[in-house]
Parts: sequence; structure tokens; C-alpha cells
Amino acid sequence: MSAPLYQLKAEFFKTLGHPVRIRVLELLSERDHAVAEMLPEVGVEAASLSQQLAVLRKANLVTSRREGSTVYYALTSPRIAELLRVARGILSGVLEGQAELLADLRAAGPPRG
Repeated sequence: MSAPLYQLKAEFFKTLGHPVRIRVLELLSERDHAVAEMLPEVGVEAASLSQQLAVLRKANLVTSRREGSTVYYALTSPRIAELLRVARGILSGVLEGQAELLADLRAAGPPRG
């Protein structure tokens, strides 16, 4: 018997649950990148980036191709970029709500008591 859909979704979101992996996916949402191009953008050691790329490859979120000695990575689907855009929109809404709450708290002045 296969895993229920909610369990598969949870595993999918666990795969996304690392800042380096999110940054890599954001970069690849723009265009294909070579590993060397991603290193300064991601800000981790090459071994760490390699490890995170392996996780993304295993989850079938990215593919790689070799051109000479250079390895390029690409998203397996444009829907991954779409998911990242949706997440950004959701987070923007959450942060706007928090900013409004903070403004309300500051306007109320210091607590009395």
C-alpha cells in the first residue's frame, strides 16, 4: 500500500525545509546555474551546496547536466518556481498583518501597571 497523499506532501515540504535548498530553487527559478555560480549566491561551502543539491535531485526537484567540467542545474518543472512565488505572496501577507499589529501595539503606548 502506498503512503497517503498527506504523508507525501509532508515529505515534500520537509525537502523544502532548508534555507539553502530554498535559495537554490530561487536561483534556478531565474535560469539554469552552474554550481560555481551558485556558491557566492548561497554563501555555503561547496561540500554543503553539493549535499543540498543531492537532496533536491533525489526529490526530483532539480536535474543536472554536465558540459565539459561544468555541472549545470535546472528545475524539473516551472511549477516549482510558481510554488515559490505563491509562498512569497503568503509570507508577504503574513508579514503585513504582523506589521499592522506591531503598529497598533506601538500606538497604544507602554503598558500601564
